[in-house]
Amino acid sequence: MEDAEAGQLESPQGPRSAPEQPPHVVVVGGGIAGMAAARQLAVGGARVTLLEASAVLGGKVARHTVAGIPLDAGAESFATRRGTVAAFLAGLGLGDAIVQPDPAGAWLQPAGGAAVPLPKAGLLGIPGTPMAADVIAVIGKRAALRAQLDSLLGYAGYKERTLGGLVRRRMGRAVLEQLVAPVTMGVHSRHPDELELDVVAPGLRSAFLSTVSLAQAVQKLRSAAPAGSAVAGIDGGIFRLVETLEAKLVALGVVLRTGTRVGSVEADRVVLDSGEVIAADRVVLACALRASVAERVEAPEPPGRLPSTGSGSVSAADPVETSGIVLATLVVRAPELDAAPRGTGLLVAAGADGIRAKALTHSTAKWPWLAARTGPGTHVLRLSYNAESAPHGCEELREQARADAERLLGVPIPASGILGFDRVEWARPARAATASGSAASDSAALGAATPRGVTVIGEAVAGTGLAAVIAQAKQGADNLLTELAQ
Repeated sequence: MEDAEAGQLESPQGPRSAPEQPPHVVVVGGGIAGMAAARQLAVGGARVTLLEASAVLGGKVARHTVAGIPLDAGAESFATRRGTVAAFLAGLGLGDAIVQPDPAGAWLQPAGGAAVPLPKAGLLGIPGTPMAADVIAVIGKRAALRAQLDSLLGYAGYKERTLGGLVRRRMGRAVLEQLVAPVTMGVHSRHPDELELDVVAPGLRSAFLSTVSLAQAVQKLRSAAPAGSAVAGIDGGIFRLVETLEAKLVALGVVLRTGTRVGSVEADRVVLDSGEVIAADRVVLACALRASVAERVEAPEPPGRLPSTGSGSVSAADPVETSGIVLATLVVRAPELDAAPRGTGLLVAAGADGIRAKALTHSTAKWPWLAARTGPGTHVLRLSYNAESAPHGCEELREQARADAERLLGVPIPASGILGFDRVEWARPARAATASGSAASDSAALGAATPRGVTVIGEAVAGTGLAAVIAQAKQGADNLLTELAQ
């Protein structure tokens, strides 16, 4: 043994090479995208190190406690399309915890007039039947007739890149601003003109081309979807996903390093702010490079910018200019809300007089499991605001949220009835770029020159929502495993 060459072992048949180490992959960003990719890579045989700037994993899937009740501080539901999230949860042992929301559905607060139930037969607010009574109740008969012209326009608008461009061309401005915009602002925190059609509504363009009608395309997609709600949740809260996934990563041997800020990323290494260099066979970037995840912040951060280095590496030290979403959670004592007067909540059209919130979720009406935990008369209300329009102080936001909730729900909610309140702010992703996942589009979405060989995942390229993020993260990890094997 002493005479053997370095890196070899003696055997009766002569020297043999030491076993090869599996490839080492460093994942930068510990949100759901980074965690999902890390699991997929570890299951595929890679050694994985996961770096996260904040003290906890999970990114926008987080928990907080308000009035003694553990609640979701970020995402509180997931899209059921294609079964992506359900299959992922089943693989984690959470399949039996998937729950459906109350079927009452959401309402819409128009810019003028009283709140009305959101039209049922639609997709992202696009009506499947433009002349339906519930559509006319929102936009009026004249606008509904304009939307009905969709059936006569042939292929007009089929090249439109954004959701807003297609809806405006096919059905008119009223449908866009009064139906679609409130939905996308409430769900994706972006106007339809900022959302790429093929990312936010996969399959809609091809359905439109096959039916030559946007309304019929919506009907086709809805009929092809599995029965049940378009969204689902987890009994106890979506935050259970993070807790379970973290335990799975530990069991798989993934090295988890929280509180670890990345200074720069290259194809074969990551340099930390501390100066430590972590060598890797490959690097996965699961965040915008302003920080290691879209972090929860307790107060607004000053905007900044991320310069392109043009040097084959990118810096994570400088913030990029972004706006945020502010969530105001109220736990109130209001027995009048037991009747769920506005269904599971409301989406708010721009210009609604005196209302600054863009959406309200009546959580205890939406989720029966939560209502069972709080008991009659106690309700959880969650209102979302654009950071630019939300009051900065907690007391001011608390009062604004109370007043908005009172007006939207049509039920008195005195200040004395507030049992608990919390403010959480999240940064928006840089943008949901394209569905291609190409290096060029990934770099554009991150606002930086991503080095060749770095795999980019996350909502800045996948689009918002757990379904999109998990699907793209798993695909990116599978592609990387294939490349490493070759």
